[in-house]
Amino acid sequence: MDKRYSSRKQRHQAHFLVSLAALACGGALAQTFAAIPLTHSEAFAIGKKIWQNECNGTVAGLTSWNEGENFASLGIGHFIWYPKGQRGPFEESFPKLVSFISKRGAKLPGLLLGIGELRCPWNSRTEFVHAQNTREMRQLRQFLADTVNLQTEFLIYRLQNALPKMLDETAPTDRANIQQQFERLASTPQGCYALVDYVNFKGEGVLHTERYQGQGWGLLQVLENMHGTSPGTAAVDEFARSAKATLIRRVQNAPAERRESRWLSGWLQRVNGYSRG
Repeated sequence: MDKRYSSRKQRHQAHFLVSLAALACGGALAQTFAAIPLTHSEAFAIGKKIWQNECNGTVAGLTSWNEGENFASLGIGHFIWYPKGQRGPFEESFPKLVSFISKRGAKLPGLLLGIGELRCPWNSRTEFVHAQNTREMRQLRQFLADTVNLQTEFLIYRLQNALPKMLDETAPTDRANIQQQFERLASTPQGCYALVDYVNFKGEGVLHTERYQGQGWGLLQVLENMHGTSPGTAAVDEFARSAKATLIRRVQNAPAERRESRWLSGWLQRVNGYSRG
């Protein structure tokens, strides 16, 4: 039988296993949140699914730079890394991942060492593609392949921090529903997978830069359109329906030059997978 975490293991997995109860919002929003009840095998099964979603489960896919983007996408979650002097509307997550992994004691490759702001050394997709077989890139891929479990912990840690952020961004009259919907999903491994994957995939929905025509597409926006009460499969099915509607709206609102309709089929297939398990 797969044991729930012991207190000794909790000390070794502090960031990964911290209860949402410890993540008080502060001020007027300070309150108690339910824990995310995952076993080791359930948690790392989520990481494996996300690796498959983002990288087709391959080591080569751990270092990517998509056409039409101005950033590298690295690791099992395709964490965003902007070159120096470049920014975009999407949250940069790779430096945060590196900091998380470093604090857990993992050895960093030379490319990720140094003092000051961590910036992607490749200035364009062309440079990145040309560097695929360099020593630096091979070391980076090996580092990412060796730290899959820590990357999974980081993904779940991000989810654990998402609820306070979302409640802080939500009107007081809507906060109870957002928390209820989050906890409906967090009560089962499949619901946790949907939450972790979507936050990594499309963000918490709290950044005002992540909006088209004033409308966001993150986890907050998906939960806002949910109003059911039943847990389990019913919650995951409702989440998948709401996520699909949110993503379709994003594509409809997106600037024409982004050509986001080319990605919609894959996005919808991905969220359909939440219901299938």
